Amino acid sequence: MESHKTTFPALLLATCKRPSFALIFLLFTLLTFLSLHLPVRPVWLLAAPHPPPHPTTCAAFFRHGPPRKVVRSIQDFGGVGDGTTSNTESFRRAILYMQRFQNRGGGQLNIPAGTWLTGSFNLTSNFTLFLQHGAVILASQDPKEWPIIEALPSYGRGRERLGGRHISLIHGNGISNVVITGQNGTVDGQGKMWWELWWNRTLEHTRGHLLELMNSDNVLISNLTFRNSPFWTIHPVYCRNVVIKGMTILAPLNAPNTDGIDPDSSSNVCIEDNYIESGDDLVAIKSGWDQYGITVAHPCTNIIVRRISGTTPTCSGVGIGSEMSGGISNITIENLHVWDSAAGVRIKSDKGRGGYVANVSISDIRMERVKIPIRFSRGSNDHPDDGWDPKAVPIFKDILVSNVVSINSTKAPVLEGVEGSSFEGLCFKNITLHGVALSTRWRCEYISGFATEVFPVPCLELRNNSYSSWCSPS
Repeated sequence: MESHKTTFPALLLATCKRPSFALIFLLFTLLTFLSLHLPVRPVWLLAAPHPPPHPTTCAAFFRHGPPRKVVRSIQDFGGVGDGTTSNTESFRRAILYMQRFQNRGGGQLNIPAGTWLTGSFNLTSNFTLFLQHGAVILASQDPKEWPIIEALPSYGRGRERLGGRHISLIHGNGISNVVITGQNGTVDGQGKMWWELWWNRTLEHTRGHLLELMNSDNVLISNLTFRNSPFWTIHPVYCRNVVIKGMTILAPLNAPNTDGIDPDSSSNVCIEDNYIESGDDLVAIKSGWDQYGITVAHPCTNIIVRRISGTTPTCSGVGIGSEMSGGISNITIENLHVWDSAAGVRIKSDKGRGGYVANVSISDIRMERVKIPIRFSRGSNDHPDDGWDPKAVPIFKDILVSNVVSINSTKAPVLEGVEGSSFEGLCFKNITLHGVALSTRWRCEYISGFATEVFPVPCLELRNNSYSSWCSPS
């Protein structure tokens, strides 16, 4: 008699044709488990999405021209890249030579591999400073090689000390069609000496920036590493049509006031695709200080900050103010990634500032371990002198914050307006702060606006239905 053996495929097929109650229950239990434990989006989609092949850019603010007619190396002017020989006079001779070609096709100064120690030097128009791979411009630690220049009119004095201020390492005033770029060369400000002067309270004049351009037009700063700035790292002030792109900016996380990029009383500024680690704001948008900024009335407008990533343990990813007395408007901040920081986005002001902040769009922000993801603050009690007007209060209008996700936050947003000021037209939508307790509430004072699709529950000041029409869910 022939034995009949039931194969596994046949058994499975038979079971599928006549499913038992136990099998149905098992499948139901498995599906229920998966639905509760798997994310709504598949794991492979939880990572940051790949950028589009042609990401949105504002780089067209800079108008490219023809190649420079004259190209020279710093070595042609006696430069020695051994890290100890001073090249201050070599840089100054080189720029003086390049000035001859401002209106004759322009010039380019190449900095080859090596370490080029130098004091401050000025740039010229129709000029390219090009740092080749392995090139390091190393700042002198002799304060005399950072001469004292006049205070900015919109500040009335040095930002840290009365009187003038140290010039920046790389400086330009009233120039146009300037490119500062290279093959990821480095500019090192050797800022520790200056930070110690600040910590020890022996600083006599306000510290210099690593790069400051004043009253200048059509500037491109790209593809370099800036590190260890004594003070704010890149400071375009009273400028227009500036692109800062593809930069790496580094400073120790305890280095005081080492902001990454600070557009100040400038227009048409594009800041995108930069990585920043600093002891202060990664990006800070400014426009003058109290009565001096009010008098000069030079606003900061049409500023785009996009695809910035970095960390700052004491300050914010992007700050607006607190020096905003000349007015700040038409600001776009998007695709910001910040971690291990005090704040994600912060708007700072105070009595005496005057000015305004208007038409600001902040969107698509990702944060991890940021203490206060969104913060509006006041009360710095920081004024240039006794001439400030306590009745000069700022105006805030039409500020949109949307599409924000923060992981491991410890506090809900803090929105503190200025007493007596106008703080209206705030819109918050699609904001999720993971890690904040359900009982946590937003802290709000002297503000008014509307919020929708936000967690945790917003404050009462953000339930003003008069703003709901333009702050509706997208």
